[in-house]
Amino acid sequence: MASQKNLIMLGSLLIFLGSLLGHLIQTAGDVSIKDLRFTGSNGQTLSGLLYVPPGATAETPAPGVLAVHGYINSREVQAGFAIELARRGYVVLALDQSGHGYSDGPAFSNGFGGPAALAYLRSLDIVDNNNIGLEGHSMGGWTILAAAAAMPDAYKSIVLQGSSTGSGFSAPGTADWPRNVAVVFAQYDEFSPLMWEVERGSQAADSAKLQTLFGTDQRIEQGRLYGNIAQGTARIFHNPPVTHPGNHLSHQSIRHTIDWFDRTLEGGRSAVGQIWFFKELGTLTAFIGLVILLCGVMTALLNTTAFTGLRALPQGNAWPERSARWWGAAVLSAIIPVATFYPLFSLAGNWLPANSWLPQLISNQLIVWAVVNGLLLSGLGLVIKTDKVAFQQIPLIKSALLAVLVVSAGYLTLLLADFFFKVDFRFWFVGLKLLNLTQFQIALVYLPPLFVFFVLAGRALHGGMSVAGDSVTRQYLSNAAIMAGGFLIFLLLQYGSLFLRGVLLTPAEPLNTIVMIQFVPLLLIVSVISTCAWRHTGSYLPGALINALFVAWYLVAGQATQAVW
Repeated sequence: MASQKNLIMLGSLLIFLGSLLGHLIQTAGDVSIKDLRFTGSNGQTLSGLLYVPPGATAETPAPGVLAVHGYINSREVQAGFAIELARRGYVVLALDQSGHGYSDGPAFSNGFGGPAALAYLRSLDIVDNNNIGLEGHSMGGWTILAAAAAMPDAYKSIVLQGSSTGSGFSAPGTADWPRNVAVVFAQYDEFSPLMWEVERGSQAADSAKLQTLFGTDQRIEQGRLYGNIAQGTARIFHNPPVTHPGNHLSHQSIRHTIDWFDRTLEGGRSAVGQIWFFKELGTLTAFIGLVILLCGVMTALLNTTAFTGLRALPQGNAWPERSARWWGAAVLSAIIPVATFYPLFSLAGNWLPANSWLPQLISNQLIVWAVVNGLLLSGLGLVIKTDKVAFQQIPLIKSALLAVLVVSAGYLTLLLADFFFKVDFRFWFVGLKLLNLTQFQIALVYLPPLFVFFVLAGRALHGGMSVAGDSVTRQYLSNAAIMAGGFLIFLLLQYGSLFLRGVLLTPAEPLNTIVMIQFVPLLLIVSVISTCAWRHTGSYLPGALINALFVAWYLVAGQATQAVW
């Protein structure tokens, strides 16, 4: 009883302290944050966070910046840029582009939401319409370019973070369009061929496409000002030593953005250093606290009269010790999900495109990967024989009720964090967001295949890989390594290749490789929840239900919605 109370108290404390830290950082200097909904093109509802610095009033309007995230991200990912710009006196609108976050879908529609967002920013009486900048990362760059094309006189300068002109999603860049452009493109950007038509990000300065934008046929010099700011033809290029998503965690990328708007806009002010990273640490702390809280709430509920019948210790183990056969099974269990990742994502992308029933492409790809791998891992257990593990037979309905209560407790904490502190639980682009009504309904559609996966994976993990005599710590670590270790090792090899050679091992898979990064923390969380539930119920069912609910929530809230639902 004491241990579960300790878990609940520890988890709650981490959530409170982490959320408070995130709030204090993003509102430092008396910046206020407003959660917005406004009407865009064709009646589309768009969402954004508005960062308002002190002193920005109708009498003393401040310079404004429209900041936009990339594909399958949301407005919160722009926090580093928004926090630092707002501290320096800029009103910042961090947009959820079309079909992302809380903006209506479908994704890619209505200029990604960019023109309407720029018009909304200009409509605010606290914004100086003669001093507006645009900043966008990746697909967010195409969003602000759509705004620039639709309203060519409505802004003064642009920062393209890991993005480009042209590329099939915007007009080609010229020496005269768009106005006053800073290109911040990473040396290790995974999308170099798509964006600037070069093999490596470190070669971007030699890109003919970039040179056309800069009005030259020579190699672009980093940090040199090309063109003329007053005439709107200014250009500058920076090549920081980070990856494509790494722009968000780069002090250099954020500094280049600040410097460019300081040079091209009027009305900003100085601020010492950069503090945004402490917000990332705060919301990461809150995320860790949430996982601890979920385990504490589950064990506390199992000690109540309503759920006592579910509580039991595991009966037996699959292996008496870690033999060569165990290690072989563990390695295969870690390798198979990684080996099937790209092929199944490719297959699902063609076989199960976004549609009115399953409106999220990457969610479709993930559920196909999940169900197939659940079957493969179950089949592995039939090939590699182990000692029989006796699972407790427990009622599905009662297990489902337990899972709903546990996940609801977690959802309530996020609801409170959003209400009081205006934060979600995240680090970088790995974030847990609240669901709107449409997303909640979509999550119910993706829930059944995820449940199938977690049932099969949980049975394979606890019934096929458990070892007699393992301590609690060793059991958690072993299960985490089996579930997430293969992806972690493969990503280390991928990015080792990128940093050493300038290209990924799979250069044709930049997007799915970045998607794969989320698998490591997500599978770590899943392994903790599954192991905790197994240890207290002797069954894989409650853990499978909790994980299915949790992952459906995480997945749908954080993905692009490509089809109207």
